[in-house]
Amino acid sequence: GHEISHGFDDQGAQYDGLGNLRDWWTKADHEKFAAKTKALIAQYSAYSPLPGYHVNGELTLGENIADNSGLAIAYKAYQLSLGGKPAPVIDGMTGDQRFYIGFGQVWRGKVRDQQAIVYLKTDPHSPPQFRGNGTLKNQPGFYSAFGIKPGDKMYLPPEQRVIMW
Repeated sequence: GHEISHGFDDQGAQYDGLGNLRDWWTKADHEKFAAKTKALIAQYSAYSPLPGYHVNGELTLGENIADNSGLAIAYKAYQLSLGGKPAPVIDGMTGDQRFYIGFGQVWRGKVRDQQAIVYLKTDPHSPPQFRGNGTLKNQPGFYSAFGIKPGDKMYLPPEQRVIMW
């Protein structure tokens, strides 16, 4: 889902279905995309992994679009794979909970502060903790899987969630 989404991010969307550099979007498409990307840039730019440092939401935009859209696609594929049947509860966790925990585990890691600063300035990917938590905060299924509500650390009001597609 992540890599497919690059075909429709801030760079990939400039190419048509044949791979030609061509503006194939309508004016309304451009306006809606601009509004959503502006919100996603602001959301990620507010994340601060270290005091005095913030994620560069413009630099990381393409990857943030792909992370968010890719997870939504993967969740939809997971739901379809169930064929309308409920996933079993295993170790006290529902299938949806295991799905989102699996995603979050991918982004665990530790980086020295000096290296984190270099990444913030040069890496088109957001820091791992925001690729995990930042992405999850925009996923409606995540809220229902864990019963997240206002006041919870991972809660983001619906009007602040960015769902690209």
